[in-house]
Amino acid sequence: MLRTAKGRCAALMTLTVTLISASPAFAETQENGLLGKQLRPTSTFSIIAYEPESGYFGAAVQTHWFAVGVRVISVMPGVGAVATQAFTNPDYGPLGLELMRSGLSASQALKAMLASDENRQVRQVAMLDAHGVVDGHTGSKTIREACNLAGKTFSVQANTMDKTTVCTAMAGAFESATGDLPSRLMAALKAAQAEGGDIRGRQSAAMQVVRGDKGLPLWRGWLVNLRVDDHDMPLKELERLLGVARVYRLLGEGDNYITNGNVEAGLKAYAEAEAMAPDNHEALFWHGVALVNVGRVEDSLPVFHKAFKLWPKWRELLPRLPYSDLMPDDPDLIQQILQ
Repeated sequence: MLRTAKGRCAALMTLTVTLISASPAFAETQENGLLGKQLRPTSTFSIIAYEPESGYFGAAVQTHWFAVGVRVISVMPGVGAVATQAFTNPDYGPLGLELMRSGLSASQALKAMLASDENRQVRQVAMLDAHGVVDGHTGSKTIREACNLAGKTFSVQANTMDKTTVCTAMAGAFESATGDLPSRLMAALKAAQAEGGDIRGRQSAAMQVVRGDKGLPLWRGWLVNLRVDDHDMPLKELERLLGVARVYRLLGEGDNYITNGNVEAGLKAYAEAEAMAPDNHEALFWHGVALVNVGRVEDSLPVFHKAFKLWPKWRELLPRLPYSDLMPDDPDLIQQILQ
C-alpha cells in the first residue's frame, strides 16, 4: 500500500533528525554549547532567490570576514537555495538541500533542522525550494541589528548591520531591478551596502547561480560561481568578475554552437563576447580559430592580428594547434595567418 503524503513527510522528518544528529558539526556545537569552536559570528547580509521563468536558483552574500562563500550560501540545481549565517552551522546548506531534494519543502526542512539544533537561538538561516516555498529564521540571540524578510521568490537576511533598514533596502532593490538573476542579486547586495551594510565593514563576497534541472550534478549546473575572498571593495570586485564570467559564458556558448553546426549563432556569440571585452586576447584568438575552421580564413585575419598585437605569444601557439586537430594541418595557411 502506498504511503500517504503525510506518512511520507513523517518518514522524511525522521530521516532529517537522523542525518542531523550524525553530523559532526551539529554534534560539536551540541556538546560544547555556544562556547565551542565557533567563537565569532559570520556577520553577514545575503539573499537567496528563485527565478520561476528559467528555474534558476541563486544566492549572494557579503561580509567582513574571510572567504564568506565557503560557508554561508549553498545551491542545488532544480532543488533550492540556502543561506546560513550568524553563528554559522554550515551543515544547514548541504543537509537542507538534500532534504528538499528528497521531498521536504523549504519550511519543513528548516523546521526539522532547527528542532534538532540546541543553538538555534544564535542561527540565522533562510531556505527556498522549487515550489516557491520560502522560509527563514533569525534566532533570538542573533547580534543586532538583525533582520530577515521573505518575498514571493526570495529571502533577504542580515545581522550585525549598521542600520535596521538593510533588509528592506535589499528586498526593494531585488524586486525593482531588471535584467537576469545575477544582475538582480547584485542589485540587492549593492543596496544593502549603500544602506550601511555590516557595521564592521567589508571583506569578502560571493555569488552562486545554478540551472533549474533537478538531478543535474552541481558541477554541470553552474551558471555563476564566484568568490571574492579578501578585498577592500568586495562588491565592486564581484561585479567585475560577473562581467568577466558573462564573457566566458558567451565564449562557451559560441563553442557549443560551432560544434553543433550552428555557425552563425556561434560567431554571433563570439562577437558579443568581444564587444563586452575588446582587450580579451584569448577571446579574439579562439574566435579566429573558429573562423578558420568554418572556412572563413579572410575574416579570421584581422581577428588574429588583434590578438597577436595584444599578446604576441599567440603566434607561437598557433602552429601547435594542428597537432591537436584544432586547425587544418596546412603550413601555408599557418604562414598566411602569421604574416
